[in-house]
Amino acid sequence: MERLSGLLSWTLSRVLWLSGPSEQGAARQPQIMEEKALEVYDLIRTIRDPEKPNTLEELEVVTESCVEVQEMHDEDYLVIIKFTPTVPHCSLATLIGLCLRVKLQRCLPFKHKLEIYISEGTHSTEEDINKQINDKERVAAAMENPNLREIVEQCVLEPD
Repeated sequence: MERLSGLLSWTLSRVLWLSGPSEQGAARQPQIMEEKALEVYDLIRTIRDPEKPNTLEELEVVTESCVEVQEMHDEDYLVIIKFTPTVPHCSLATLIGLCLRVKLQRCLPFKHKLEIYISEGTHSTEEDINKQINDKERVAAAMENPNLREIVEQCVLEPD
């Protein structure tokens, strides 16, 4: 009986010791996601509005709270952006979404899947725009248009 008790005690201590680092990793997980979200925000905040001389951050189209990062698999992340157009009938909301997508596809240093949405209830045609900016074929077709591509390039150009 004493031998069984000793074996159980040893097994329990090994299990607790081995589970320690993973618990620390799980506790660190929200911090890692928060750091990744800030990294994403730092990239998109400097995008320029297509018709105003301001950045999306200055116009509060994007804020830190509009970025969410979730781990999908090991070192593979889901990045969700929910931006808010300046007015509910903003005619350039699709273009802003395209600029967000292009900038992040070019600049994010980690493997990711990207979902971009207009914040719920902030635009009169948000469902249609959400479909457009998350459709790879539509995005590719839009970027083939030289005039549109030039506008996007001007918006995503890093400030000096």
